[in-house]
Formats: sequence, structure tokens, C-alpha cells
Amino acid sequence: MPIQKLLLLASACTLAFAASAQTGNSAAWPEKPVTIVVPFPAGGSTDMVARAMAVHMGEKLGQNFVVDNRPGATGTLGAGAVKRAAPDGYTLLVSSLGAFVVAPHLLKSVPYDALKDFDYITVPVQAPNVLVAAPGQKARSVNEVIAQLKANPGKVSFASSGNGSSDHLSAEVFWQQTGTEGLHIPYKGGAPAINDLLGGQVEFSFQNVNAVLQHIRAGKLHAIAVTGDKRSPVLPEVPTLAEAGVAGAEVYSWQGMAAPKGLPPAVKKKLSDAAIAAMNDPAVKKRMLDQGLEIVASTPEAFTAYQAREFARWKTVIETRKITAD
Repeated sequence: MPIQKLLLLASACTLAFAASAQTGNSAAWPEKPVTIVVPFPAGGSTDMVARAMAVHMGEKLGQNFVVDNRPGATGTLGAGAVKRAAPDGYTLLVSSLGAFVVAPHLLKSVPYDALKDFDYITVPVQAPNVLVAAPGQKARSVNEVIAQLKANPGKVSFASSGNGSSDHLSAEVFWQQTGTEGLHIPYKGGAPAINDLLGGQVEFSFQNVNAVLQHIRAGKLHAIAVTGDKRSPVLPEVPTLAEAGVAGAEVYSWQGMAAPKGLPPAVKKKLSDAAIAAMNDPAVKKRMLDQGLEIVASTPEAFTAYQAREFARWKTVIETRKITAD
């Protein structure tokens, strides 16, 4: 046999072996524990969602899924670490929308390109925010809040869990759509913002439904409207902003699962199937719904398209409203 043919045959065998090995590895995944990086401290909503997913995905796939909290730089520290990891399915990211669609426009530099550096797996859950009034506030409707803002431009205080958080962005969109201006008071996290709201140090806030549901039910905070495109099942008597006359102010807080770009297709499929199954598990589903979270459990294709839309939307809002990280 001529030497050229031998070389071609050897090359073909090598390629076939490499493809077979890759397929074999993908088929066997996971063969060791999988790390889920949460770029926030333990105990918050994102951490809770990630841990629920970890338990059920581990049971389904026969390996431990371990949550690794890496807080810092509004979620971009942990997201950057995942971007640099090998795209083999053993390092995942579960974050709120901040790292995926807000921080890239808010911070001067982030250690990843949110449009190019991740394979998007699923949005497990979302939740609308709810406009709540402090105990001493008399406003009980959106029109009354707007009237208060117009009577005191730039003076009515709205607490948020931080610059660029979904509760801050909800307030900015609300002011934009109503032609008003409030006084933004950012806190380092939702808990201190809610504490000052309960104490009457600030007047209003757009908080995640799940974060303030117990206080609303106890009568300590007054729910005025939700930011979803439909009423929240846990607050059925509270209108949406659109129902109250404010169009174009729909905002959802959401969590997403992603991986470093370049996952083998077989691993990506296994991951998404397991993640979606975890969110549809009856016990997990009930736990999430009871807290005011809504199950999304989207496909990788749906999440990829949604991330791109949200990325463009918040870029426009942040630039138009001149929102900064400071």
C-alpha cells in the first residue's frame, strides 16, 4: 500500500478514536462530583434554588452536585471563575439575572462576555417584584404612589438591595414609565433594605415577592402592585402594574443555570434534562411555589434567546437612566 494511503488511514483511525473517546466520555458523564458555583453568600434565594437543584440532579444522575458559594463583585467573581473552567460539565453556575444581563452594563469591566462565554442550560424559576409600602405609609394604590412622587419629586425614598438589583431596576422603570422621579436608597442586600422598610426609615420598595411575602401576610408591609405580566398566585388580590395603569414596567427577578462555553452536546442534554426534571419534581415545585417563585424550567434554546433579550433590554434601561454601580 502506498505511503500516502497508509498515512491517510492512520489519520482517519486517530480521528475516529478521538471522536469515540469524546463520545464515550460524554456518555459516561458525570463520573465525579459536579460543582455548582453560586456567586452570592449562602442563605439567599439563588443559593436556595441551587441547593434544591443540586439534590435532585445528583439523585437523577448518580453523582454528588456540590454548591460552592463564591460571593463578590455583584456576582461577577463567581461567574468569571466558571467562565475559566473546563467546558466538561463538572463546573456550573447558578446566578440571579445580575451576572448574566445587568453587571456587564453596570460595571466598567467584568471577567467574561455574557453573550459568548457561557452555554445557557435553564432558567429554573422567576418571580415578579412587588411594590410595597412601609407600615406608616397611607398610599394603598399605584395612583396614590404616583401622586406622592409628583408632589415631592426626587424626595420619596425607595429602598433596594443594591445598585443594579432587580428591585432597583424595577423602581427605575416605574419612574420612567410614570414620568416621575424618586430617591433611590441602595443597601448591601435585601435583608437590611427590608429591615429599614419595616422600621419606616424608607417609604417604598420593589422587593422580590418571596422576600417579603411573610411580612405582607402579617400585615407589616402593604402590597400595592406586582411587576409581572400576570398576578402572582401567592398575592392574587394584588394587581399588576399594567392593571393599575402603568404599561411597559414588567420586571421579573430570575435565576439561571449556565456552564462554560463549549459543553459536549450529550452533556448539555443530560444537564438540561436533569435540571428541568428537578424543577418539576412535586416536592421542589411545591416548595418554590409556596414562596412565591414561579417555575420556568426552560430549555437551553429558550434560555439563550431570553438572555439575549434581557441583555439588550437592561443595557437600554441602564444607559437611558444613567445608572451606575456607585
